[in-house]
Parts: sequence; structure tokens; C-alpha cells
Amino acid sequence: MRAIGGLWRWRHNPLCRPTDLAEAWTALVGLLLILAVAPLVGALVGGSAQDSLQRSVREQHESRHRVTATVVRPLERPPLTVDPEGSSGGDLRSRVLADWTAPDGSRHEGSLMASLDDPAPGDHFAIWTDGQGRTVARPLDTATARTHAVLAGIGAGSVAAALVEAGRRIAVRRMVHRRYARLEQEWERAGPDWGRTGADS
Repeated sequence: MRAIGGLWRWRHNPLCRPTDLAEAWTALVGLLLILAVAPLVGALVGGSAQDSLQRSVREQHESRHRVTATVVRPLERPPLTVDPEGSSGGDLRSRVLADWTAPDGSRHEGSLMASLDDPAPGDHFAIWTDGQGRTVARPLDTATARTHAVLAGIGAGSVAAALVEAGRRIAVRRMVHRRYARLEQEWERAGPDWGRTGADS
């Protein structure tokens, strides 16, 4: 982007070549596109992701229900009882045989992972189910959905800026290659007579 500053200095400089001005203008246009297009793309993608994720949040909260399960009996403890990604003892989980009542009134029983350190028959813990009582993952919350949307917008804006910068670099590289090709042609014409007495070089 140093070429942008050169636009002003090169205006009346007799050593300024047309390619120098073209490179400087290309840099300026690239910068303006990055400043205008990247935020616009980020806002559009982030807004679209926000709408889609918030719709998903509403649908999940309508279709998933928090119910209370009761421990029937503990099952064999898994070898790893602490979540390796967790940092506290609050992540202890135990496999239990539990029963629960679905939102439609049907009774269910099955093997579940309970967030209980030392489960005993009769202990209660919360689980998420669909309307028929099948266990499902916890529904996405609004804050997490918003964070994902913001990250999607930032990512899209960054990709747009990178594409504009890549296009600018390709354009400048082609200009430089053309300049060197013209210089080579000029040198081939003048080269054989270079330094000879009386040559018109």
C-alpha cells in the first residue's frame, strides 16, 4: 500500500512511468474495495447467519423439553469419569439406568449419562427430550447463536478482504511482468550498440 502515498508525489515527477501510476491506482482501488466491500459482505453474511440461527433456536426451544429423570440404578462406571475438556469437578458424569416421563405423558427407561458424582437410586437429574420422550441434545441458546453469527460475519469479511488483496497482487504482478517484457524488448533493440562510438543509443 506504499504506492498510495506515491500517487501524490508522482504527479509532476518527470521520472514517473505510466506503470508506476497504474500500480498506485490499483493499490488505492484495492484499499477502497477492502474498506467498502469486506464490511458489507461481513454484515450481509452475519445478518443472514443470525436470522437462520435464531430461527433454529426458536424451533429447538419449541420442540425440545427439559424433563426430570430418576436414577433406577447406577451402571458400570466408564473408565473416564471427568470430561477431559472440562476444568472442574462439576464435569463429573456417570452412566445410569434412569426413567423419565415424556411431555406427551409416556414413560421411558434407558441408559443415560448423568451429571452426578455418586448416583444412587432415586436421585434426580435434568435431561432434554423431544415431544415423544427421545433424548436429544440441549437446545442452542440465543447468545451462542449470536456469537456464531458474528464469527461467520467476521470470517466472510476477512475472506472478501483477502480475495480483493489477492486480486490486487495478481494485477500488480501482471503489470510488472509486462514492464519487464517491454524493457527486454527495448534492451534487445539497443543492446548490440550499447557503448559503441557513434551509436544512436
